[in-house]
Amino acid sequence: MKLPRGMVQHDPIHPPRQLTPGPQLKRHSLLFLIRLSIVYNTTTVNPPSFMTSKEHNVKNMEQNETKEPLYTALRPQTWQEYIGQEKLKNSLGVIIEAAKKRNDVLEHLLFYGNSGLGKTSLAQVVASEMGAKMTFCSGTSLERSGDVASLLTNLEDGEILFIDECHRLPRGILETLYSAMEDYKLHLVLGKGPMARTMDLSLPRFTLIGATTKMAQLPAPFRNRFGAIFQLNFYEQRDIEKIVERSSSILQLQLTKEAIAAIASRSRFTPRVANRILKRVRDIATINEIDLVDEKHAAEAFGFLEIDELGLEPDDRKILRTIIQKFSGGPVGIQALAAMAAEEQETILDVYEPYLLQLGFLERTPRGRVATPRAYKHLDITLPQKDLF
Repeated sequence: MKLPRGMVQHDPIHPPRQLTPGPQLKRHSLLFLIRLSIVYNTTTVNPPSFMTSKEHNVKNMEQNETKEPLYTALRPQTWQEYIGQEKLKNSLGVIIEAAKKRNDVLEHLLFYGNSGLGKTSLAQVVASEMGAKMTFCSGTSLERSGDVASLLTNLEDGEILFIDECHRLPRGILETLYSAMEDYKLHLVLGKGPMARTMDLSLPRFTLIGATTKMAQLPAPFRNRFGAIFQLNFYEQRDIEKIVERSSSILQLQLTKEAIAAIASRSRFTPRVANRILKRVRDIATINEIDLVDEKHAAEAFGFLEIDELGLEPDDRKILRTIIQKFSGGPVGIQALAAMAAEEQETILDVYEPYLLQLGFLERTPRGRVATPRAYKHLDITLPQKDLF
């Protein structure tokens, strides 16, 4: 019997063989699907947070081809340009040189300290010294395990992954990072319920550099996986002056030594604040067409920013006055202080309090915050008689 065109008659005794994928083909297909699923699930979650420093600069240049991002230009790129933190630089330099001589991947590093002290800049210098590419990421941008999996699987051997504000990483992300940091493997769970399976995915040998302002909030298993932990402290006056001098050179702004010292003394011992004040001084010089900025010209910028001779801003003075005038100098709890000053507790703890403690204007006691006699004197407030004896 002749079959219609396109149909094939099979032998009932010898049916056609079913082609089934072998175990090797199954594994490769599964890995492909895992990677595809990870990439698909994470490409919609804050893609800019996963950009490398090179890609980030390219994007900024495309947005403004005639002008380099100002803050990027002020960031140091080498050890010689990174001013201050000498003890830290010496210890970190030994670790970097040893890794380079062994031709090995740099150990995971953790930087902690107050905001604006140069943790991100230090990570960039480390990447430059190692000759490695660095990928930036924020702890708030990683919400699911798939996010960090996509990030890790796209790294290269020797690449540096920088996670800023790593204390904000969710617990699930931290657990995913444990095996990645220690064994360079990614433990994946496929499926749910009785059909769930686990799979280990090998990762490139990378270096994780974490930065945080809240060291105490990091879980011990996460901290213990860093090869070295470094604290960035407030800067010395002379180091801030050198930073201001370097930044003014980049901004093509000429300053007298007195103007440099005045800016440094109001910087809160913090490079980021010093550069912020310097840019406002440059604005004053540009508007008034000033070629050489002296202390008098700089004072105009200080008045514009309402910064006093010690670098206290209006909110700093408001917090001190609240303690003195509303709570008789203290002690006062952080919740009551935040409510009365109309500020968030975290803002007081992270932004204002560290500098006030550094100046000796504030004391932390078991019962709460207390304004010191130095705070009264600076604000020109008469110290109560009961505190004089």
